[in-house]
Amino acid sequence: MDLPDIDSSLDDAQWIVHVEVRLSQRSTARLDAIRNLVRRHLEAEAHIRLSAPIPGWKEVDILRENVESIAATESSCPHLVIDTAHAIFEVHVYQCSSDNTGEELTSGGGQGEEEVAAATVCELPSKAWDGLWNTLVYPDNIKERLLNYIYATLVFSDAGVDFNVVSWNRVVLLHGPPGTGKTSLCRALAQKLSIRLSDRYAHSKILEINSHSLFSRWFSESGKLVQRLFSGVLELVEDEEAFVIVLIDEVESLTAARAGAMAGNEPSDALRVVNALLTQLDKLKHKKNVLVMATSNLVKAIDSAFVDRADIVQFIDLPGRDAVFKILQSCLVELCSRGIVKPVTLPPLDDIRVPWVDSRMNGTPEAEIESDRALRIGRRLWALAETCKGMSGRALRRLPVLAHAQYLGMGIPFPSALPRPKKQDATVNGKSASKARSSASSKYSIHIEAEVWLDAMEKVVQNELLSKLRVL
Repeated sequence: MDLPDIDSSLDDAQWIVHVEVRLSQRSTARLDAIRNLVRRHLEAEAHIRLSAPIPGWKEVDILRENVESIAATESSCPHLVIDTAHAIFEVHVYQCSSDNTGEELTSGGGQGEEEVAAATVCELPSKAWDGLWNTLVYPDNIKERLLNYIYATLVFSDAGVDFNVVSWNRVVLLHGPPGTGKTSLCRALAQKLSIRLSDRYAHSKILEINSHSLFSRWFSESGKLVQRLFSGVLELVEDEEAFVIVLIDEVESLTAARAGAMAGNEPSDALRVVNALLTQLDKLKHKKNVLVMATSNLVKAIDSAFVDRADIVQFIDLPGRDAVFKILQSCLVELCSRGIVKPVTLPPLDDIRVPWVDSRMNGTPEAEIESDRALRIGRRLWALAETCKGMSGRALRRLPVLAHAQYLGMGIPFPSALPRPKKQDATVNGKSASKARSSASSKYSIHIEAEVWLDAMEKVVQNELLSKLRVL
């Protein structure tokens, strides 16, 4: 493969490279054996491309039989390609939990008390969230800074740093407009941590608190519900082999500012909830195997004492033009990979931004004309990204469905389903069932031209903007 130039001034530098290895559900191989084989394969390569799948590992029998994917993920190296002689590989081997439903954690239910579904507990890593981290696009290395924060707390905890001198609370608060991916980022970070810390903790869990359910219909009971819920959290954290992530979505529901309540003669139920939550957070901060993440659309409504306890208060804004382009590009890549849009490989964004001359005007070879076609598509997508500024990530990711439904769907035949093979016959026309389904999927691929898809996307974006103006 063509490799970019490597800065000679970095020849003696050593860079940490994180490599994530996902095992198949059926694998029973020892993690250390897989880790050693992967490390040996990596060290045999001359160069490794970062933020990309690792090639060639399927040639190793044991890896092919037990592994689903291997990828180089985050690294401190500033380049896209690293010489393996200068790489320090951190290999993380993990196996996703197949149970995506989670287990409900209730609060209350004693004599004369109501029982509420206060939280959901899920095992990590979760198959449903695998790959979620890579789909989230934020500026200013927000994802990496959150990861580095967790590592810093572990270093300080392991070193036995005195809390009375240097204090941290293991609380992260993400706030910003609706639809910017705050909850998704929390889940993706939980998934990433369960992978990164797999050699430190035998298992990981995420506990998602249902904030609204903790307000009882009985006066003064809500504070008690919060206390009982966090008693359950503390029980989970007592297992030192487990890493526990607590996610409080829409935390303003639990931590409304106390100023109004304190102005009255009697403390309200909301005041008791805030006090109970702050007390429980103060207990959790001494446990090094826990992280509390909270999200809010209304940060000004949150009690200042909660905000003060957050080590990181991170604003998650609506995506800028670069981020919008990457989101739209990821949608195009996904549709190409599924056979809905005819495959096209866009050039790097830096090339798309540069003014260009159409090669069709001067009789250049066909390959260069095709390259110009990809550039034209990229520049249209870049222009569309400018039009989409102000849309949330949630709104952007539903545009392809709307474009297909409103402008493409009626003229495209619906693919017929492939008949299931009989139970006693594991083949279809001499092929395995899985290969037959794959063949059928290819046979009924839609393959819309990228330009036609962009026409539909441009139209649906205009419709969405007009609809938004009518609402406002």
